[in-house]
Amino acid sequence: MVAGGMGGELSYVHGASERPLLGQTIGAALDHAARLWPEREALISCQQSVRLTYAALRATVDRIASGMLALGLRPGACVGIWSPNNAEWTLTQYACAKAGLILVTINPAYRAGELEFALNLSRCEALVLAPAFKSSDYLAMLRALAPELSAGAPRLHAQRLPHLRLPILIAEAAEPGFLCFADLAAAADAASDARLAALADTLQFDQPINIQFTSGTTGAPKGATLSHHNVLNNGFFVGEAIRLTPEDRVCAPVPLYHCFGMVMANLACLTHGSAVIYPSAGFDPLATLQAVQAERATALYGVPTMFIAELDHPQFAAFDLASLRTGIMAGSPCPIEVMRRVVDKMNLREITIAYGMTETSPVSFQSSVDDPLERRVATVGRIQPHLEVKIIDPEGRIVPRGTPGELCTRGYSVMLGYWDEPEKTREVLDAAGWMHTGDLAVIDAEGYCAIVGRIKDLVIRGGENIYPREVEEFLYTHPKVQAAQVVGVPDAKYGEELCAWLRLMEGAEASEAEIRAFCQGRIAHQKIPRYIRFVDEFPMTITGKVQKFLIRAQMIEELGLAPEPPGGTQAAG
Repeated sequence: MVAGGMGGELSYVHGASERPLLGQTIGAALDHAARLWPEREALISCQQSVRLTYAALRATVDRIASGMLALGLRPGACVGIWSPNNAEWTLTQYACAKAGLILVTINPAYRAGELEFALNLSRCEALVLAPAFKSSDYLAMLRALAPELSAGAPRLHAQRLPHLRLPILIAEAAEPGFLCFADLAAAADAASDARLAALADTLQFDQPINIQFTSGTTGAPKGATLSHHNVLNNGFFVGEAIRLTPEDRVCAPVPLYHCFGMVMANLACLTHGSAVIYPSAGFDPLATLQAVQAERATALYGVPTMFIAELDHPQFAAFDLASLRTGIMAGSPCPIEVMRRVVDKMNLREITIAYGMTETSPVSFQSSVDDPLERRVATVGRIQPHLEVKIIDPEGRIVPRGTPGELCTRGYSVMLGYWDEPEKTREVLDAAGWMHTGDLAVIDAEGYCAIVGRIKDLVIRGGENIYPREVEEFLYTHPKVQAAQVVGVPDAKYGEELCAWLRLMEGAEASEAEIRAFCQGRIAHQKIPRYIRFVDEFPMTITGKVQKFLIRAQMIEELGLAPEPPGGTQAAG
C-alpha cells in the first residue's frame, strides 16, 4: 500500500505496510534460515562447482567467523574484500556479519591507487583477495603497495598500508606473506567458538556492517556506511516484491561487491530461503544462459546491458529458459524496447524494475510483478514499504504531482553516513534525515515514479530544459538502434547542444542524416541531437553503468569545444 500526502496533490509518497521491518542482525537471519530450510540449497557457484545448503552455509560461515576472531580481529574492525564473484565472497560477507566486523567491498576494477585509498580511509585490518581477475593482477598490485609482504612475516607492517595486518588469498596454497582462505576456518578453536557464540547477543542491528564505495566520478570515492538494518530489510522487501519463496532459484550475474549482488541477490535469498546462483566470476552472457538452463533458475537479475548481451548472443535460441518467471532489471535506465524483448523472449513475464542508490541500501522504488506491462516499462514502480520519498524544486519545496524535481529518500534504508567524512555526509543527508539523490524524477497521481535523469545530466539548451533520458527512449524506437546515450556539450549560441552516441543492431548501417530525418516532426526540434556518433561500445563501469561524463569529455575534445564555466547543472548526489 502506498499513501500520499496533501490529498495526493504533492509529490510525496510513503510505503505503508502491514509487513514489519526485520529487527535482527544478518547473523541472526542466517541462523534462522538454517533452522527453517537446512537441506535447501543456499549458494551455487557454477564456475567453482560449489553447492552449499543452508545448514552447510551456516556451519562454514561460523567456522570462518570464529577463525577471524582467533586471528585477532575484533568486532568493529574493517575487513576488505577485493575479488570477482565466488563462494568465498559470500562466505566472507556472512562471516564478517557474524563476527561484528565491517565488510569493505572493493571494486574488482580498482587499480593500486584506488585500493590504497579505500584501505586507508576505512583502516582495513584484513584484506581477502583473489590472485587475479581478467587483466587485473591483484597480487602484483598489493605487492607494489606493500613490498614488505615479501618478508613473509605473520603480521604485515606496511608503510603505505599502515592498518593492514592480515592479507588473505582466495587460493588453495598460500603465497609468502599471505594466509590462504582455508586458514580462516582452520584458525578457529574452542575459545574463539565461545567468543563467537557470546557475541551474537551483543551485536545490534543498527551497527555498521558494510562500507561500499561510490564511483568517485566527480572526486575521490566516498564510503557509504550501511548497517545490518539497512541492507537486511532492503534485501527482504526486494525479495517480497518479486515474491520469492524457498522454491525459487535466483541467477545473479551481477557483481557481489555492489548492492545489486550482495543485498538484492544474497540477502533477498537469505530472508526467503531461496538459492542464489553465480554463473561466472564476471559477467558472461553465455555462462548466464547456461546457468539458467542447468540450474532451472526461476529469477534472473541484471542491468540492461546484461540482458541485451544475453538476448543478442548467437546461441540464445538454443537455451531453454522456461523455468524463468521473474527477476530484476536495475542499475541504470531500462529502455522500454529492451524490457519488452526480455518479457517476450526470456519468459520473464513477472520481471520488475528497481530504482535506488548505494546510499539507500539500495532500493527505494520497485515495480510489482502484476503491474501492467506499460507501467513496468515506463516507470520504476512505487515506493518500497517503510520508506518515504519527496520530489523537490531547487529551493527545497515539494513540487506538485507530475512535476520533475530532485528525488529525496528517508527511512530505514538511508545510510549511516559516509565513512569518516561528516562534511560530505552533510552535503547529501539533511537535518531531517532526507537523502538527496541528485536524480530527477516525476511521481504521478497513482504514486508511480519515473526517473527522467540526473540533475548533472540535465541539458539546458537556449533556456529550455531537456532530459536526455526522454531523447534516448525515442532513439531506441529506431529499428536500427540497439542502444543510445545522450549528453549535453557546450555551445556558444545556445549554452548547450545535444550529442547522441548510438550503437546499431548487428549488421545495420545508418547515417547521421537518416537519424535526424527519423526525428523530424516526431520530437521537438530542440531535442534533435546536433551531434551524432556511431560507436561499438560505451564507456562503462563494472556494474554496467554508462559513464556519460567520459562521453561528454571525449566530444568536447573531439569538437574543440570550450567546457562550460563552473556551476551550471552540477549537484551533489
